[in-house]
Amino acid sequence: MQALSNAKAGENYTIKWMFGLQEVLDFLHSRHVEEGRTVRVIQQCRDSVIIGVDDVRLALGNEIAERIKV
Repeated sequence: MQALSNAKAGENYTIKWMFGLQEVLDFLHSRHVEEGRTVRVIQQCRDSVIIGVDDVRLALGNEIAERIKV
């Protein structure tokens, strides 16, 4: 298991668990980013990661991506 911030671009990963502020988790859940879902890492940037879930694309800061384990 690794943090989403360390995941390789171009690969698909299943989210194992997530933790953080409830407001952030609620936002991610509303975009279908939740445990058991498969996400695609589109791009790794210096301080963020861009992911895709279904037809939604999100840019997450590394501080958020560190709290999502895949």
